[in-house]
Amino acid sequence: MIYHFLVPLSAQISALNVFRYITFRSIYALLTALIITIVLGPAMMRWLQRIKCGQYIQEDGPQHQCKAGTPTMGGLLLGFGVLISTLLWADLSNVYVWLTMFVFVGFGAVGFVDDYIKVVKKQNKGLSAVAKLGGQLIVAGIAVALLIMQPAYSTELSVPFFKNISPDLGWFYLPFALLVLIGSSNGVNLTDGLDGLAIGPSIVGASCFAFFIYVAGHVGIASYLNVTHVPGVGEVTVFCGALVGAGLGFLWYNAYPAQIFMGDVGSLSIGGVLGFIAVLAKQELLLTIVGGVFVFETLSVILQVGYFKFSGGKRIFRMAPLHHHFEHKGVPESKIVIRFWILSVLMALMALSTLKLR
Repeated sequence: MIYHFLVPLSAQISALNVFRYITFRSIYALLTALIITIVLGPAMMRWLQRIKCGQYIQEDGPQHQCKAGTPTMGGLLLGFGVLISTLLWADLSNVYVWLTMFVFVGFGAVGFVDDYIKVVKKQNKGLSAVAKLGGQLIVAGIAVALLIMQPAYSTELSVPFFKNISPDLGWFYLPFALLVLIGSSNGVNLTDGLDGLAIGPSIVGASCFAFFIYVAGHVGIASYLNVTHVPGVGEVTVFCGALVGAGLGFLWYNAYPAQIFMGDVGSLSIGGVLGFIAVLAKQELLLTIVGGVFVFETLSVILQVGYFKFSGGKRIFRMAPLHHHFEHKGVPESKIVIRFWILSVLMALMALSTLKLR
């Protein structure tokens, strides 16, 4: 809204030309989202407590009973900050911005229903696995189908470290992209088990993809770095800035000891939109490096379940996801979280280095 109000005035007031720059608006989208989430955080927590949206702690998991009753569904706070900031600072005539917000809201809606059933209706299992996956498939399918139909978008697949390998998947790109979005969404969801654990790598991932999406949308830089140019997609950098800012604001209250949890409404929306931004930036495979923490957490669950069934009851880890394994080994929660944050930063730097390692 600010973009559409001030940019037309730049012909008369030259100082307003600064609002044309994506980098400038991304910085202020970050700051706006940060302020919104920090300022509204206490009111949101009071409201969630008033409607009895307290976290349920499973008896068969690690001993976190002291966290029972902590307000959950905090993803609503984060989502509000992201959307308001994006609407204020982004060019709303850009189709990629609207597709990104659609994915963010759509995956968040699936998570909201799951949280509502678990927390408000007191049905601890929430949505069935089939219903949750079905909702994710519908949202992801609509978004990716609309994306593929954009004339400027290519269904070629970029392969990290190899500049001359880019196979065109055609319509097979659709199921591949669905796998990226749903895998990313559920990866963040599985990681969200300790105070600040999921939001830290999410902030790192959004920061990293802000760079990738900006590069993909800038014809000169994209050509220099030999990455796929997608005209207009750079505007999504503003959304990434808002996501980083809202994530930092949420971490203000979610850091150990957490005053609020994000719930599925937060983890599914963040994971889904990170996957979609990776698809937009044509860095789909690179998501496995940027989101390495989420990949490790997901693989630990797959390996644990598969080995348990194959071996007749034996386990690889003391408990899955992986962060619970370290908890059972006696590593303090705050130390696990900080180490996972460090790992996510290192993997993001590794991903950024692939731009030159080709």
